[in-house]
Amino acid sequence: MSFSSLFRKKTVQDILKQVEKNEIDGHSSLGKHLTARDLTAFGIAAIVGAGIFSTIGKASADGGPAVIFLFLFTALACSFAAFAYAEFASMVPVSGSAYTYSYVAFGELIAWVIGWALIMEYAIGNITVAISWSDYFTGLLESGGLHLPQWIQMDYLTASNGYTEATALMQGGKTFANLDAGLQDAYTAWTTSPVIGSFHLVTDIPALFIIVLITALVYRGMKESRNASNLMVVVKLCVILLVIAVGVFYVDTANWDPFAPNGVNGVLKGVSAVFFAYIGFDAISTTAEECKNPQRDLPRGMMWAIIICTILYIAIALVLTGMVKYNSLNVGDPLAFVFDKLDLKWMSGIIAVSAVVAMASVLLVFQMGQPRIWMSMSRDGLLPQKFSRVHPRFKTPSFATIVTGFVVAIPALFLNLTMVTDLCSIGTLFAFVLVCAGVLVLQNKPNIPRGKFKTPYINSKYIIPVLLLAGIAYSFTYNKKNTMDFITNVPQINSPASIVTSLSKTETEEVYKFLVENHKERVFNKTTDLEQILSDFQENEAEYVSVVESLPIDKSLKYETGFALFKHKIPMWIFLTVLVGLAIWAFRQNLSLIPLLGLICCLYMMAELSVWNWIYFFVWLLIGLAIYFGYSRKHSKLNFIKEN
Repeated sequence: MSFSSLFRKKTVQDILKQVEKNEIDGHSSLGKHLTARDLTAFGIAAIVGAGIFSTIGKASADGGPAVIFLFLFTALACSFAAFAYAEFASMVPVSGSAYTYSYVAFGELIAWVIGWALIMEYAIGNITVAISWSDYFTGLLESGGLHLPQWIQMDYLTASNGYTEATALMQGGKTFANLDAGLQDAYTAWTTSPVIGSFHLVTDIPALFIIVLITALVYRGMKESRNASNLMVVVKLCVILLVIAVGVFYVDTANWDPFAPNGVNGVLKGVSAVFFAYIGFDAISTTAEECKNPQRDLPRGMMWAIIICTILYIAIALVLTGMVKYNSLNVGDPLAFVFDKLDLKWMSGIIAVSAVVAMASVLLVFQMGQPRIWMSMSRDGLLPQKFSRVHPRFKTPSFATIVTGFVVAIPALFLNLTMVTDLCSIGTLFAFVLVCAGVLVLQNKPNIPRGKFKTPYINSKYIIPVLLLAGIAYSFTYNKKNTMDFITNVPQINSPASIVTSLSKTETEEVYKFLVENHKERVFNKTTDLEQILSDFQENEAEYVSVVESLPIDKSLKYETGFALFKHKIPMWIFLTVLVGLAIWAFRQNLSLIPLLGLICCLYMMAELSVWNWIYFFVWLLIGLAIYFGYSRKHSKLNFIKEN
């Protein structure tokens, strides 16, 4: 096979002919039940879930009330991407979503890569939501007096990592009672779990339960899934509006000062959590074949879902940060937490119930999306034919739905929330980047049939280069110090927790003894908690730097330097390099502004994720490429057509 065969493309005409043929003969066709209202409800069901009931707390703690600007930025980026999705969905109204769109724009290899990446959005995203659902569900049971053992309500990695960190902190003088609640639970789960050999049996059973239940519902049919989704959306919207209506009377505007306590960096620190709160609107595009009028209703459903959810997110963020101080919101259940703190326990109970419902609706939408991606890939020969099997009675991709259930359920027992949230975000952002790029690639091709919806054209020839030059000017004038620190790789001092958890027992004792001897008035008889002692010094940045510099430990434990620091900047350097290339491309090709801004915004959010997410994502793509070259390339129907 030639190199060019890797980028063989499907035409829009051929895709539409195949869909028409399927509908005529009834083979592999899905039932058409969805309207614009249903699609909007699916979008809200997918977006309003773990983000608003869980990750919004961490983002608010990092950015303060100014986190609303991050919601606006993320909503804008998603809206740009939604325009691109809507244009493709109108052009190619089939179930493949970004996978099918990439097959048309870039060719088979890129289509496979994006289809493989989408597993990180739908399947791994559902692992995240299942874990969050489990946290709320077990919390609800505990409030009702039913206490499950910790080792059957927590994943293996969280328990293992939490035990290690808790042990290190207690070694540094912190008592068990003073550990964070999450670390206490992890330590308890690890130490009380059954042990088989050296393996600790820690599994998240409630997460497994909800995945099995939702998978069964999705298998049963689209009409049943739609009805369940619509009901759950009504419930959670009523509760969110109740939270806003009640919470606004407890807002203290003094809590909004300072509005951006940690500056721009603090706001952007929550980009992964906030973006995770928005993913899911694109899952609407996987239902294209089940829409009554996809070319009209898909764009409407996406846009309305994003608009409604953005308004809700901003209102909730302002209410939360107004009710309590922003730095107390770093909890897993921020909505219930603020009302519990204000002794409104009846509201906490309502929120806990609605969170269980809300996250179940997210699971429902994502669990629908993944099988339909696999079905489309199977139709093209890139996956075994079983994945395109449609149930004769329920009209759903039956085999693919069952496999999705296993793919989500098994890792949910072992993976932790932070890891899967970030993996889900980077997979989704990568899909968004390619869909936006696909619209740019096809914009000047006259032989492509256009749907009823087309992204408004604004020439970016001069806009993007001018914005790039303005950004460079700002960086070297108003933000010169941070820019030069970034370029010259200036060493960064470690946090108290990082220092303490990296020390051996002997080093911990030496550091404590040194602080007692040299800072007796600040340390003596106050506490033996080394992390707390260093945190007290951290209140004065200059003093903290001076104290850490004087500690009798190796410099590598005090600072992050050299390549260990530079590696975290690699994603941002990739973004900056690509940005220059995009500015040149825009100038030479008169690119459309909206999809180009979507591409830039999504790529920037990818750059804000840690280098480890990029490494895990790269490894994931390598596994996908091995499958493509081992099976998919030679079984592709385009390859069969060429040979015949």
